[in-house]
Amino acid sequence: MKLTTKTIYYILLFLGSTITAGCDKNWLEPKPLSFYTPEQTFTEQKGFDAALAACENIMRSEFFGDGMPQLTEMILSDISVEGTTDKAGPQMDIDISLLPDANLNSMDFTRVGWYWENAYKAIQYANVIISNIKNTGLESEEVKNRILGQAYFHRAYWYYKLVHQFGDVPFVEHQVVDARTDYYSADRWSILERIKTELEQAYGWVPSVVDRGRVSKNAIGTLLTKVYISLGDFDKAIQVGQAVVGAHPLMTQRFTTNQTKERTNLMHDLHSVEAKLDPQNTEGIMYVVSYPNIPGSIRSQLGRNLIPRIAGVVTPDGQIGVSFNKSVEPQYEINTRYGRGIGRARSTNYFQYTIWTDKEQKDLRGVYNRDSWISPADLWYNDIELKKKGSVYYGEHLVKNPAMSVEDSIRSWYQWPHYKTLVPDPTVIDWWGGETPMYIYRSAEVYLLLAEAYYWTDNLVLAAEMINVVRKRAGAKILTANDINIGAIVDERARELYFEENRHIELTRISYVYAKTGKTCEYFGRSYNLATLSGPGGAGSNVKQSGYNFYYDWVIEKNNFYNKGIKHRWAEYKLSVHHILWPVPASAINANTQGVINQNKGYSGAENNVEPIKI
Repeated sequence: MKLTTKTIYYILLFLGSTITAGCDKNWLEPKPLSFYTPEQTFTEQKGFDAALAACENIMRSEFFGDGMPQLTEMILSDISVEGTTDKAGPQMDIDISLLPDANLNSMDFTRVGWYWENAYKAIQYANVIISNIKNTGLESEEVKNRILGQAYFHRAYWYYKLVHQFGDVPFVEHQVVDARTDYYSADRWSILERIKTELEQAYGWVPSVVDRGRVSKNAIGTLLTKVYISLGDFDKAIQVGQAVVGAHPLMTQRFTTNQTKERTNLMHDLHSVEAKLDPQNTEGIMYVVSYPNIPGSIRSQLGRNLIPRIAGVVTPDGQIGVSFNKSVEPQYEINTRYGRGIGRARSTNYFQYTIWTDKEQKDLRGVYNRDSWISPADLWYNDIELKKKGSVYYGEHLVKNPAMSVEDSIRSWYQWPHYKTLVPDPTVIDWWGGETPMYIYRSAEVYLLLAEAYYWTDNLVLAAEMINVVRKRAGAKILTANDINIGAIVDERARELYFEENRHIELTRISYVYAKTGKTCEYFGRSYNLATLSGPGGAGSNVKQSGYNFYYDWVIEKNNFYNKGIKHRWAEYKLSVHHILWPVPASAINANTQGVINQNKGYSGAENNVEPIKI
């Protein structure tokens, strides 16, 4: 959706009629920003669409900018760790960086608190729509239902995140107009049931064809599929998921002008700016938008956050080796060809190596394809001063100096999926990553959700069939039913959905399904239960024992930083069982003097919990 002057006016008008929500003592207290009221704002369709645009803006901010919140979802999982090794404080030793009274919303520490704060902000925006739409004179019932359905989606989108990040949380269903300090945590299962019902309604109301960046019928279907799986209703998940992929076939042939560029392939096409703007792209289901050369857009900074800090690599004899300035000779240019990174999210060995087996030798997404993946060793010593000095290293490929410090090795020496990280950034000197739409949902993910739903029902033949739709498109060898276990599904999600999925959330969702159903996890040969999902409890106990939940067992096996306790001068990488759920910010709990917001097991304050309410 392009932001016209009139649309921007309505957004500002809407924001003036609602509240901000912060992770402070007034986390849900209304703060009027102007004299406008909902009665003034919501008199026509554009006012409601502006409110929806405010929800969309929060969705976008999760995936854009320096230190974007999505990095926290990656870092607290199996595929990445914190790579900012030049200071103390970032989320490496999770035992001390994730505490209820810590700074939970800073790019220098963690963005856990961002999710709490902005989820409730988006929920409030959605609630303003839901609370005001019934008494308006919109042009038709169809328009009213479309807007209401999209608002239901936005509310459900954030509650789906909250119940997998924080567990039992307050359910706010109406517009907040007066200061409240009487919230109670609601049972996560009843929240999932509630959003399921509302998504089912929305699925019948919202059209399939909408402007880019808006909520469509099949975006709702994708979230509904996830909710069905979360609740154990696998047959309904399959029914809706099949309808979604039927409407959104994968892109299997090269497309867009990107296909004429050297050293590119279908994956470069699919994840290019051009592909995300192309109306012929049938695979994209939902996007957040930021358009090149459009006022109001913001830079993605994908390269800055995901690419290693190549600028820190020196020659074997200790000289400055890499330059990003304009004096670099074209054949050795790195900046505009690959981007410039600072290594905030450092890839693990699991993501760089383990998941790429002999069956992925021809996989366009994988490390065997050196057009798709890039290593520092593929780049060059290009600083022109080396040439002037007659250095033998000038123009040679980078090598990892044996004397490289642990800190520099973590931050500056790892491979990355180039086809996903390069976004042209021509308006600035350093190509950190320019403006681009981004996928929130693609049909490739829905195929993998279908594979998982079939797995839960023990139909491994159809599970393999769903995975193979995605694998065949990428050029990987097909899997058989004998290859299917939860590991095969989780691995395929990592191959296909790097940076797109909320990796921690999806691992937590699987953990809850195992605990709810009692199904034995064949990968580890054990079963789990809800009562002990977060471990035995006890603030500061920091339990590091397998068998309590799938999330911890999987991450601690796959993430070489957490399972080896890798250390550098500032921290040791640590993770504990209870980190399956994140700490509710202490400020929100302490300000809620007339109610009880529960803290999660393993964190200080959990001893004051009460039974969560049902909604």
